[in-house]
Amino acid sequence: MPVAVSIKQLHKQFGDLTALNGIDLEINEGEIFGLLGPNGAGKSTLISIMAGLCRADSGQVTIMGRDVVKQATASRRMLGVVPQELLFDPFFKVREVLEIQAGYFGVDQKNRAWIDELLESLGLADKANSNMRALSGGMKRRVLIAQALVHKPRVLVLDEPTAGVDVDLRQSLWSFVERLHNDGTTVLLTTHYLEEAEALCERIGIMNHGELVALDSRAGLMKRYSHYQLKLRLKGATESLPSVVGEALQRREADSIWLQVADDDQHLDAILTALKLADIQILSLHTHEQTLEDLFLELTAGKAA
Repeated sequence: MPVAVSIKQLHKQFGDLTALNGIDLEINEGEIFGLLGPNGAGKSTLISIMAGLCRADSGQVTIMGRDVVKQATASRRMLGVVPQELLFDPFFKVREVLEIQAGYFGVDQKNRAWIDELLESLGLADKANSNMRALSGGMKRRVLIAQALVHKPRVLVLDEPTAGVDVDLRQSLWSFVERLHNDGTTVLLTTHYLEEAEALCERIGIMNHGELVALDSRAGLMKRYSHYQLKLRLKGATESLPSVVGEALQRREADSIWLQVADDDQHLDAILTALKLADIQILSLHTHEQTLEDLFLELTAGKAA
């Protein structure tokens, strides 16, 4: 499969802080890729280097085969970035903002139909002649997305695009992203809403302390961490549990215990057999499969900057 974004041995240091420590990553053309990590993990630094806003100390990044340093202009034509911050010029109307942005990329007035389509698709058609400073935060966010798309980039970076926005915008945004994806646009998404990554992304990378600590499809990630939580409500002498149960114990809760159980029949059988031999009766049993959020916390617990 053709590669849209190639990142090789990327390093970046800010004084004593290592922001990126040898990142290797390829994002396939047409893929929706999720990049997760706690604050300070290095996600924004990586995006800044991709966009040419920051220079790496070493390593290489290419966008659709264009080196972001040696072929800066060509690579930026391939890339659209929606930043976390609400950046806007208060002196222009919405349509003017998009036309000016198109001009930066040398897109002529023939682009007007695409601007109209963006305004309609993002629910901005009735705000086209409104001044930017008169818009709500959610509407400003929509304009940022339209700005990033006005030159029809092959790769779209969405950096926390739904942070602090309402449900309506979130749903309309993801509907539009799915449409772009179906048209072949490559999407790189960073988000703290892990359910979004689970629902939308074909592959997920998890960063921490400037390193890529996990990279796979959601299903592949979950297979690597093959255990689940088991809640047992018990009757009997639960103060002294059999060793196989005690080794799996995570916490107690009144007459219940929470265990971490390997995803195989042998471990569960051993636990249930041990409880029966110890004359501890199981009143109820509930399982909780590990989620992406559980995995994220496991990989980054106690390590966030």
